[in-house]
Amino acid sequence: MATGILFIISAPSGAGKTSLVAELLKRRAHIKASVSHTTRERRRGEVDGVNYHFVDRATFMAMLEQAAFLEHAEVFGNFYGTSQQWVEETLRNGDDVILEIDWQGAAQVRKLFPQSTSIFILPPSKQALRERLDNRAQDDPAVIEKRIAAATDEMSHYVEADFLVVNDDFETAVEQLIAIIAAQKCRLPVSGQEDLIADLLS
Repeated sequence: MATGILFIISAPSGAGKTSLVAELLKRRAHIKASVSHTTRERRRGEVDGVNYHFVDRATFMAMLEQAAFLEHAEVFGNFYGTSQQWVEETLRNGDDVILEIDWQGAAQVRKLFPQSTSIFILPPSKQALRERLDNRAQDDPAVIEKRIAAATDEMSHYVEADFLVVNDDFETAVEQLIAIIAAQKCRLPVSGQEDLIADLLS
């Protein structure tokens, strides 16, 4: 059985990453999304085990000491981490995996999985970014200002990714993500068609 492909999707807060990934998962059932652990407070409408595994700081630190995370980062005073065991098992089962993580986590994962595919999502403008953060009404004004201030540095890391998607039109951005994934599934030598090729050339 061919192993799955690891896709890393990163973006500054407010670029639409979460909405794009959610739509992508609806259209491509073979892709599994990793659910990160976080110490962040649960927002309205979020479900434990679906959006995140919500844990307290002590639990997170214990998991960190046990080397349970493939990557982890502190963002705006909250910790986030990706389960290494879940990712490795899912890939071995032949399923593709999406990690929806920030640029710091993406850099860590690329070192451990150099064959992974990284995608960076940008907003069409800083003004659009601010409007999206204001409109989602999930953070107080002080937190929004922190996110805006951090966005310039975060966006500068787009050069570290393999692909760039600008989320100006939502449908176009989704289609671009689907196209990237389809292309990587056909890429040699990770196409998973080694047995077929061996038979054809024998």
